Amino acid sequence: MKLINAIIALAALPAAAAFAPSTPAALSTRTFSASPVALDAKKSIGDLADDELKGKKVLVRCDVNVPLDGKKITDDTRIRSSIPTIEYLKSKGAIVTVCSHLGRPKDGPEDKFSLAPCAERMGELLGQEVTLAPDCIGDEVAKIVGDAKEGDVIMLENTRFYKEETKNESGFVEKLAAPFDMFVNDAFGTAHRAHASTEGVTKFLTPSVSGFLLAKELEYLDGAIATGERPMAAIVGGSKVSSKITVLDALLDKCEKIVIGGGMVFTFLKAKGLNVGTSLVEDDYVETAKEVMAKAEKLGKEILLPSDIIIADAFSAEANIQVVAADAIPDGWMGLDNGPASTAEQKEFLSDCKTLIMNGPMGVFEIEAFSKGTFGIVDILADLTKEKGAVTIIGGGDSVAATELSGRAGDMSHISTGGGASLELLEGKVLPGVAALADK
Repeated sequence: MKLINAIIALAALPAAAAFAPSTPAALSTRTFSASPVALDAKKSIGDLADDELKGKKVLVRCDVNVPLDGKKITDDTRIRSSIPTIEYLKSKGAIVTVCSHLGRPKDGPEDKFSLAPCAERMGELLGQEVTLAPDCIGDEVAKIVGDAKEGDVIMLENTRFYKEETKNESGFVEKLAAPFDMFVNDAFGTAHRAHASTEGVTKFLTPSVSGFLLAKELEYLDGAIATGERPMAAIVGGSKVSSKITVLDALLDKCEKIVIGGGMVFTFLKAKGLNVGTSLVEDDYVETAKEVMAKAEKLGKEILLPSDIIIADAFSAEANIQVVAADAIPDGWMGLDNGPASTAEQKEFLSDCKTLIMNGPMGVFEIEAFSKGTFGIVDILADLTKEKGAVTIIGGGDSVAATELSGRAGDMSHISTGGGASLELLEGKVLPGVAALADK
């Protein structure tokens, strides 16, 4: 595939080699067929000829919505993930202008949401100055872009300083697109939103294509799930059934095996008639949990719930804790993590799986006493990748954070940069930011 060759070729670029996210061996040895609105039907920058890029003013929608402590970036993963696409465009002689949102400014520009720290960090990663424009539209922006030379990189100020961005207002869209020749969407994390900078500009800029990061996300999250090797398993965790029920239902149709963990487990245990003490339960979803288990049985799919639970007498790092069987949670105690027997059972349950998707942690991993279940499942997936060549895909903010904390992120096949977008793609929904791109 041209996309695969283009990504591998990035290793020859010094900055890309130094700062690009790790590319697992699985990427160069496996190919997947994606759905009709994804990779196999949409153009990427790897599909464009050199003369289609040289000298062109390219607007690149990245997702540099990074966490900040004041003006200090605490996790630059999203910025690093954007570097291969920018380096590739630069190497082809394009003039690159990055746009993105940061946070949720309420009413116009706010200094705490300025992209200045992002421009500075991107410049460090690229080894060159990244000029921060004072705005994302207007004459001054047009002059900065117009005066730029091939290989220059510019970053527009936060697009969400304008309410018209999220409203996809046509007049704003036209102003945003005005200085540019073409558009590249490399922001998977916002591809599920039809905003001005993700969907609107495609109506004014031709061609509009995907960057390497967006294409890779589609290849794994869409292609691997649609046509990946089987048996296929999903590990679904997090606090609430209500936030995962649609993706859980969709994955039941696609996967042979499902592991359920996290706070949502207790709604399922209650649905089985078990006492859950003071554990988190969504009473309105107890019947839904029963329906999920009934559907799995009807389809011949296996659902694994934890057999033992780490419980505490308070939601606190200083609480008294003990390990009990899942059917023996006493009154006044709450479940906060899987027990060791559950992790051992998960290892056996998943041992023959060739494709595995994780979305949601197994426990309150931010507190060390309740982190063993989450880090245990992360180790299981990482070992399956390294030792058996399984394809492992981690999606969702908490799952990604836990995987990074575990130190095993580099052993996974793919770490997704999109939270809501990952969920919607797993559910089978069309992402507006993808659907708007040019067809091959």
